[in-house]
Amino acid sequence: MSKSTSQAAPELKRSLKARHLTMIALGGSIGTGLFLASGGAIATAGPGGALLAYSAVGIMVYFLMTSLGELATYMPESGSFSTYASRFVDPSLGFALGWNFWYNWAITIAAELSAATLIIKYWFPDTNSFIWSFLFLAIIFLLNALSVKGYGESEYWFALIKIAVVIVFLIVGVLMIFGILGGKSPGFSNFTMDGGPFHGGFLTILGVFMAAGFSFQGTELIGVAAGESENPRENVPRAIRQIFWRILIFYILAIFVIAMLIPYTNPNLVRGGLEDIAISPFTIIFENAGLAFAAAVMNAVILTSVLSAGNSGMYASTRVLWVLAKEGKAPKFLGKLNRNGVPINALLMTTAVGMLAFLASFFGDGVVYTWLLNASGMSGFIAWVGIAISHYRFRRAFTAQGRSLDELPYRAKWFPFGPIFAFIVCMIVILGQNFQAFLGDTIDWNGVLISYIGLPLFIIVWLGYKFIKKTKVIPLHECKLDPPTK
Repeated sequence: MSKSTSQAAPELKRSLKARHLTMIALGGSIGTGLFLASGGAIATAGPGGALLAYSAVGIMVYFLMTSLGELATYMPESGSFSTYASRFVDPSLGFALGWNFWYNWAITIAAELSAATLIIKYWFPDTNSFIWSFLFLAIIFLLNALSVKGYGESEYWFALIKIAVVIVFLIVGVLMIFGILGGKSPGFSNFTMDGGPFHGGFLTILGVFMAAGFSFQGTELIGVAAGESENPRENVPRAIRQIFWRILIFYILAIFVIAMLIPYTNPNLVRGGLEDIAISPFTIIFENAGLAFAAAVMNAVILTSVLSAGNSGMYASTRVLWVLAKEGKAPKFLGKLNRNGVPINALLMTTAVGMLAFLASFFGDGVVYTWLLNASGMSGFIAWVGIAISHYRFRRAFTAQGRSLDELPYRAKWFPFGPIFAFIVCMIVILGQNFQAFLGDTIDWNGVLISYIGLPLFIIVWLGYKFIKKTKVIPLHECKLDPPTK
């Protein structure tokens, strides 16, 4: 791309280096799901049940990311979910997936702003929440407005902090398991106590299964980041390969350490809210090891996790909204790039929606905000289903058009098992969001509405666009397989 061309028509900058992409992949889903909610999973289903649920979902996420990896290395696109579905399935599905993904992360920004103000009260209990929310939003906005490298660099350091804490936690935990730190080793006594490792039966494990799925949300951001990677054909596969080890070490091993050291009957494990950081599993184990200021350290770490999620949400939703505009599926003005290659209007729109949703949490007892948040609850799983379907159709179209698999710079293993397995597991999670609502003498319709509102909204958008634009499922031999030229 020549200098004159760049000045005439700015493009997204391929500025994300291998280390940025690796850290986005490694740190993408490490957050409150691991630091806080993992204790609740152990308390609910017992140590064995929690490990089984997180392992099953972890395997599904691994297959899902290999599917995304194959697509993103062959066709690196910042609007990956929307673009892939539009090319390989149906433009209406791409339209719905794009807007679903944007909405999900725009609302997530608001949720993370709310969380950050709660966390900061640990140090400044008497300060105004609005001041902190505007400060954090300004920081996230500026990191994204400067350049894509600003996002990549900030996410690199956010992820590094989280990963360092988890590694220290694992080292301390293993030393405690062997009795080197914190007194006598508990052995496997916490695994076998009061009914053994599986507590509460199949339905409780299924409930933890749902929670585990939420913990892994954010892993798919690497598909968006691939569109601005320096060398996606090398960097994306490298980052995808890291995902298996991250799931194994950071989630499965961390839950194993917690289960070994804290009895699942400990009442503190049930409390997984942001106001309970002082008694989170990580804090308890650090304190039992004799490390002072554990609560303050974990508070700071969880604050970085929350800001990281907001930062990633701002980046991903802005890029997807920009692609929707470029494809004629969103207002044209949202397709504007500034001289740094940042979709500035899409960024401003996303920031405004995130801020309005946050402000809604302060009015009418937060009813509007609660509904917005509930509507986005299963959006991440819907995006995952879209990835599985798009990859399955892509590979089928690739072979149907006589293309050689050797052309693929990265090939997902175990096709077609991977996308089919991921599709089935995601559908179980989506349909089982609130299965408890159907188990009583009467159906809890309010609970059903709150839990499932996101699904009919997605279907309405999908079928509405299909009806208006008269789109059809694209035959395999007509799918556009050539990557767009940059």
